[in-house]
Amino acid sequence: MNTKLPLLAFFTFLIFNLFSVNAQSLSAIVIDSVSKQPIPFASVQLKDKWAISNEEGSFNLIFDQVIKESDSLIISSMGYETLSKPISEFTTSKILLVPKAIELREVIVSNKNYTADEIMDFVEDNLNKNYSNDLSKKRLFHRTSNFDHWTKSDFKVKKSSIDVLNQQFIDSIIYTVPKNDSYYSEIVGDLYGNHDEELQKFNLLKASKLYDKNTEFDYEKIEERLNDILIKNVKPGSYFKIKSGLLSFKIDSDEVSSLFEEDVDSTDVAAVNKELEEKKKSKEEQQKNYGNWKRNQLAKIFSGLPTQEDSKLNFINKQRKYNYILQEFTFLGDNPVYVISFKPDGSADFEGTLYVNADDFAIIQVDYSNVKPTSKFSLLGISTNNYLSKGKIIYNKGKDGYYGVRYFESENGMRVGVRRPLKIIEKNKIVKGRNKQNELSGNMDFVIISVEKNEMIVFETENISQATFDSFKENNTISPTYMPKYDPTFWEGYAIMEPNTAIKEFTATSAE
Repeated sequence: MNTKLPLLAFFTFLIFNLFSVNAQSLSAIVIDSVSKQPIPFASVQLKDKWAISNEEGSFNLIFDQVIKESDSLIISSMGYETLSKPISEFTTSKILLVPKAIELREVIVSNKNYTADEIMDFVEDNLNKNYSNDLSKKRLFHRTSNFDHWTKSDFKVKKSSIDVLNQQFIDSIIYTVPKNDSYYSEIVGDLYGNHDEELQKFNLLKASKLYDKNTEFDYEKIEERLNDILIKNVKPGSYFKIKSGLLSFKIDSDEVSSLFEEDVDSTDVAAVNKELEEKKKSKEEQQKNYGNWKRNQLAKIFSGLPTQEDSKLNFINKQRKYNYILQEFTFLGDNPVYVISFKPDGSADFEGTLYVNADDFAIIQVDYSNVKPTSKFSLLGISTNNYLSKGKIIYNKGKDGYYGVRYFESENGMRVGVRRPLKIIEKNKIVKGRNKQNELSGNMDFVIISVEKNEMIVFETENISQATFDSFKENNTISPTYMPKYDPTFWEGYAIMEPNTAIKEFTATSAE
């Protein structure tokens, strides 16, 4: 009896049905066998292909090789038993991991009674040994999620001698500003270079942007409305005196629209239209340079890693600023790991947890969050507050023996407030007997909270020579594809991090 055909049929059924495979991809969710809760950031490997589960435990693994029923799928996460078995033995798209019981004997044998400070000294002494700054080519996926929320947007008109510039008009402009807005961008590409911010090249392969055009603040329409009012009400030869609290400055009428990011005579309709056209061209140029913009974002991520010298995440290279406590001893797969918490000792900004490989003292995971604003500014009614800065970084050991970033996540939040009076006075050098022409005065009170979340996953890394780096020429002419709602087919054939539910369910109010 030939048993190979039934086995092959069974294996094919598993791959194309139970694991939701589309082409050469594998999707599932990783769950704690006891709590039945999803396990975020679990490592998933099939042959030399790798993925990581998102915060909801879901993953999508892309592979371009022919897999066999005997090939093993390996899933591991901190504090859990590593699951490794042939792909044919998985019978459900829910994968259960069992919490790892750590025997006292393992702790006694491996711990060696080091203190937290001693372990951190070993970490710092071995940074150059564990982390390389050699040139490499990294295939990566990067997702940026932006969220804006206006908590206050008021302008109370006290006086206006231009009838159209009344409270109703001002309120109509404020009404056009979306109170809540979200924007997602995703890219796949190859990053050439090392951790130096100035030594990076990028090859953008594919990009998307997901947002609602109907909630986008349309500056051009507002500019056109304001320019139309000024055309009808401002006399030739006028200039404007602008006062806001203790501040005061003069602006000529041919510069008035610079207040609205223009630099033309607001009474010249043709010039205004020309400037608007130039602005459209500028936006097109920004699209062409999208890859360069993303390259700069990625360069800042790699140069700002806590394992880099002079990083703002200084809880490794500025140990005197922190108190370290050895919390526990655990395992990541078969690797023994020290779990060390840290808190500021004085004026430092962060607290969190470091996971240190007990064999070579390499940091393999970092969880951090700020304990106070990382920066603040307040002067004359204008304030900024960087109130949120937290993240997670996961490293893995490469074939060359060095550790590199496998997953990076950061979330940064800023509050910006403007609360001050504003007075715009039109004066004229030509009109005799009445220098002052028009006036608009009132009180501003605006507060916006902006949060940006970055997620990056590095799927493949290969070392390259200086000659390879020098000879590579960037060709970042790819523009992001606009999507009014999430399209699961867009990234077919590309390795990405599985999106969360909010992204999957995002839909613009009027899809285009």
